[in-house]
Amino acid sequence: MANLTGLDRSRYVQTMFARIAHRYDRMNRLMTIGQDVRWRQEVIQRSELPPNGYLLDLGAGTGDLAREALHQHPHSHAVAADFTLEMMRMGKRRPGTAHLVWSAADALQLPFPSDTFDAVVSGFLLRNVIDLRSALQEQHRLLKPGGRVVSLDTTRPPANFLSPAINFHLHVVIPALGRLVAGEGEAYKYLPDSTETFLGAEQLASRMIATGFRQVGFRRVMFGTIAIHWGVK
Repeated sequence: MANLTGLDRSRYVQTMFARIAHRYDRMNRLMTIGQDVRWRQEVIQRSELPPNGYLLDLGAGTGDLAREALHQHPHSHAVAADFTLEMMRMGKRRPGTAHLVWSAADALQLPFPSDTFDAVVSGFLLRNVIDLRSALQEQHRLLKPGGRVVSLDTTRPPANFLSPAINFHLHVVIPALGRLVAGEGEAYKYLPDSTETFLGAEQLASRMIATGFRQVGFRRVMFGTIAIHWGVK
């Protein structure tokens, strides 16, 4: 669960995503009312991928971001990397994957040379890694000088008058959808729990700056429960 640490957390996350792989994309559309499609489009736009550029979709799951990169930049080179094989197997069955390169890889120890990619993007990865500092360092290492990192992830929303409704959605609606659609209430209890134990948007931005990224910024969406972060090497 969200309070696990180290290898126990890593194994739990890997096993959980393997179990929900067959319903992962459908659940994302339902939980976000389809808004995650627009957020992924924004992630690729903010990556500012150059012509024929190289992009790494890290923690790619079924490869949504990598496919969007190829849609926006048909001549780019996209690599989708994840440590859950079942998620990538599901992704390979989807249209638009013919020109994707898939790689089984751990976000903390990536099998790519330094200064390889023009952009490193991720969707709902960072809150799941067991060592955020190492994950950010690896992304920084892989980027070419001037390359951009863009992350889409859940974040703790600021307290406001909507907090009761947000908490109800996170702790009641999402687990109920998980049970009904994916048959996995426990997995979709992990989502709100891991969101609440993850860094706030400002704290994540500070970690990115400490790693060496510059021009760091972020934008909150979905009533403050989701944030898009970006930075430059």
